This record gives sequence, C-alpha cells and structure tokens, in this order.
Amino acid sequence: MHDIRMIRDNPAAFDAALARRGVAPVSSEILAADDARRAAIGAAEAAQAARNAASKDVGAAKARGDDAAFERLRALVAAKKDEIAAMEAAASEASDRLTALLEVLPNLPHDDVPSGADETENVEAHRWGTPRNFAFAPREHYLLDAAENHMDFATAGTISGARFVVLKGAIARLHRALAQFMLDTHINENGLTEVNAPVLVRRETMYGTGQLPKFAEDSYETTNGWWLIPTSEVTLTSIPTATLGASGALDGADLPIRMTAHSLCFRSEAGSAGKDTAGMLRQHQFEKVEMVSLTRPEDSRAELDRMTACAEGILQKLNLPYRTLVLCTGDMGFGAARTHDIEVWLPGQNSYREISSCSVCDAFQARRMNARFRRADGEKPEFVHTLNGSGLAVGRCLIAVLENYQNEDGSVTIPEVLRRYMGDKAQITAAGELA
Repeated sequence: MHDIRMIRDNPAAFDAALARRGVAPVSSEILAADDARRAAIGAAEAAQAARNAASKDVGAAKARGDDAAFERLRALVAAKKDEIAAMEAAASEASDRLTALLEVLPNLPHDDVPSGADETENVEAHRWGTPRNFAFAPREHYLLDAAENHMDFATAGTISGARFVVLKGAIARLHRALAQFMLDTHINENGLTEVNAPVLVRRETMYGTGQLPKFAEDSYETTNGWWLIPTSEVTLTSIPTATLGASGALDGADLPIRMTAHSLCFRSEAGSAGKDTAGMLRQHQFEKVEMVSLTRPEDSRAELDRMTACAEGILQKLNLPYRTLVLCTGDMGFGAARTHDIEVWLPGQNSYREISSCSVCDAFQARRMNARFRRADGEKPEFVHTLNGSGLAVGRCLIAVLENYQNEDGSVTIPEVLRRYMGDKAQITAAGELA
C-alpha cells in the first residue's frame, strides 16, 4: 500500500515512479478520491459535534423545566443520529474507494533499479562457478535413468492432474535432504529462526502481503474462505505483528527479525499454459525454504544483500553454477521495490533458470498489515520494512543437482554436503538405488 501523504506532497514524482513500472498516471484520481474521503469525514465529524452540543442543550432544557425546548431539541438530536449514520456510511464508502485505487498499484521501485519492459532487460550482477564440460550430451532431469520410475508424473496426473509429480525412493530422499540441508545452513550459519506455520490462512493474511485482491486467480481458495499459501512469505511476514493489536508496535531493539520455513506452496500458474509443461520445473504444488526479514527502514537495503548472499551460499555449497540478476522495473513482483533473482545452471536445458528471488518491499506490505515498531518508549511508531527470498526452491534445486551431477551411465553423483542426509551414500544408480 502507498503512503497517501507522499502522493499529496509530490504527485508528479509518484506518477513518474509508477510510469517506470508501466502504470499510467493515477495521482489525480487518487487525490480526488482522497479529497472526497476527507470531506465526507469532516462532514460526519461536524454533524457529530452538532449532535453533542444539542444533547447538552437537551439536558439544560430539562433542568430548567422548558418542556417545549426539551421536546424540540430531543427531536433534533434524534434526527441528527440518522444524519450522522448516513454521513459515516458515506465516509466509509469514500475510504473504500480510495483503498480500491491504492491496493492494486504496485510498489514504487528504488531509484537504482534498472528501467525495462520485461525480463530481457534485467541486469546481470555477477556469476559464480563454471558449468561442467560434459563428455556426453546431458539430459534433462526427467529423462535421467536414475529418475525413471522415481519421478512419476503419470501417477500424479491420475491422482491430481497436470503439473503434479510423485517422488519415490532415492529421489524423494534427495528432495528431503535438500530441504534439510537448506534449513540447517540457514539456522546454524545464517542466524535465521526456524518457523513451522500453517499453509492455510485467512483472506486478511493474503491481503497483507499483497497477494489479494490483484492476484486472486494465481492462488487457491477453499470453500470455507481459507487460502492455500503461494509461499510461506505470507505467514512469516505476518507472524511478528499478528498479536500486537491495532495500536501495538514491535520494539525496535528486537529488529532485525530473521525467519526461515520449509513449507508446501500452491500456485495455480494462471497464464502459464504451455510453459515448462515437461518435468517438474513448474508445478501447482511445490516446496520451498523461505527467508523473511523485518528491519528498520535504514537497514533494509543492506539486508537484501545479506539475504541474497544466504541464498547464493546454498548453491555454492552444492557447487552449482549460477548467476545473479537485478530485475528491471518491468519484471519485478507486485510488492517489490528491488529484486535480486538467482538463476542456476541447468545443463539439460543449456540455460540458467530461476531458483531464488529475493526482494525488499520497503513499507509496502507493512502498511497493508499495520506492522510497526518503536525506536524507543514514547516515540511515534514507524512502519517496518519487510523482505522475502527463496532459500531455495527445493524442487528446482533437485532438478539442478540431478542435471549437474548426472553421469553418462544414467546414475547421479550425490553432492558431498548432502551425503550425511543420504545414509553416507555417494550415488544414485541408474536403477534408482543408493550406492
């Protein structure tokens, strides 16, 4: 959500920032709605003040025995009650109109975010690692002998439909090992607090992180109004301030708050028809290890670099080549003010593919969920800054390990850092067995 005071103070700058994200000028419409809201609130407050004054006069007339004045003033007070109710309803409608305009507008990009229309204009920040020089033609993950019968799309299709997979045996264990390895690294080395949270949340929780209303079609709603989370960013971002109440605020001394969670994630992949239909690169149900931070405003940009480094560190430990991109304005997510995407090398596709996206949202999400902190007792509360990032997408990391560590005989070498999670085995054979 956007700061209406900032729009009032500099509408031209607001429109210019949104223009970098391909949004037409909208400040004049917002300010007109804001003027109508403030006028309606002012009228309701004036009517309430008049009613309060008349109520005092009713008591005075009663005390002096002026029955005629008493009845006249009492009728006036009663009439004002209905008038005030109508004015308050009008003020509420005006506030809703303003909110409806603001809640569908994306976050404003940082000044140093590159301008661009789409992913072709993202800027590469750096690369790490050298893609392996195979003596044979590397295959995609789902075509590997080691994955045959252990990465079962046919059974998943019968049970659930397209874009689902059943993992079995050593492949399922490797998938679990990756998630465990990520969590252990983030907890023990990166200082994140592990959280196990619900994957079903209320509409208000989805709204707070910007998933609703704009992206309702990308998520799944249950028949009783719960929503399946698209990422545990939704729950983790909401947890620190969930029980503070409307007037509560975090203690500034407790910031930054850094959390991580391994969870199921659900996305309808609306608009992705025909994209990545083979294999398990793009699924309706998948797993991620997520990172979320809440910081003071002045610390959030450095926290983004720290979070990005945490995600990159996982790939470095796995010895998987990757590149890190700064997304242009046309490719950033709705709530992001700056985003770093990490793309891992997939030899089977002969290309880099996204495995992590780390974003700083400034106060955009905090305003939607009223997440605030106080620097010291008695000081005015301020909105926190929120950040989120994949640390990493587990299924995509599985794909990267299978493809980068494949052997000509169809087997897959297990990365050294994962072997302690795999019974100290070094290989998944072509038959899908641990050896």
